Amino acid sequence: MNFKTGGNFLRIAIQGEAGSNSHMATVAMLGKEVADLEIVPCNISAEVMGRVMAGEVDAAVLPIENSLHGSVAEHYDLLLELDVRVERESLLRIRHNLIAAPGVKPEDIRRVLSHPVALSQCRKFLASHPEFEVMPFYDTAGAVKHVMADGLKDTAGIAPELAARQYGGVVLQAGVEDHAQNFTRFHLIRRTIDSQLLPSPEADNKMSLAFAIDHRPGTLVAALQRLAAEGVDLTKIESRPVPGSPWEYVFYVDVRFDTPARAEAAVSALTEHARMVKVLGRYRAAEA
Repeated sequence: MNFKTGGNFLRIAIQGEAGSNSHMATVAMLGKEVADLEIVPCNISAEVMGRVMAGEVDAAVLPIENSLHGSVAEHYDLLLELDVRVERESLLRIRHNLIAAPGVKPEDIRRVLSHPVALSQCRKFLASHPEFEVMPFYDTAGAVKHVMADGLKDTAGIAPELAARQYGGVVLQAGVEDHAQNFTRFHLIRRTIDSQLLPSPEADNKMSLAFAIDHRPGTLVAALQRLAAEGVDLTKIESRPVPGSPWEYVFYVDVRFDTPARAEAAVSALTEHARMVKVLGRYRAAEA
């Protein structure tokens, strides 16, 4: 492994290509503390976490929730399934841009490529250009990479500005997203057996938990009451089905706390009530 203590060099796996929002989130989260940051692009999230578990990278940065699109369900499943923990989180303001090859003019564009989620967040812009053939692509930055690699003069990608810098493209129109209040929450994820990647710049005040309860009336209410009784603030709750057990669910919650003792008491109280509890991570809450 190339990780050196002191934060000199880190290899971080992301889902998607260099120049993507995950790349931007990684730089925002770690760039000021790491002298050399290597991004390792992966095709799918399972590959990202496979590299983490194999020790091929120091950590992963994955999106967990978008303020418009909602949660990334697959990533909750991976956090529960694997022996990993969340060490940090960040919030990234999502800005979509129309990016083409140098010399291409807006009136030259006949085809637009991007990830389906990005396309869905730019509906007003795309509706205002009925001349565009809109085509889903596997990745936002990957769309720009494809346009540049193939020398396409009638095609543009919708992607972060970083993708234009990464592949030599030009932003034809910035800010083509429908909503300005578009944020994605990212997690920095590492194997539990590894020491903390970097020291937290501030005291932890947020915790992510997964728990399962008996399938009886009132058990979920009782679980949430136990958290409330310990003085933690519930900021999110998500449910995911239990594979092989129809209509049974694992619940994922985020809570804020003001002292480590409150966090520990909340975990103890929940453990007394639930069939399973897993602490997914304790970290400093990101601020918009």
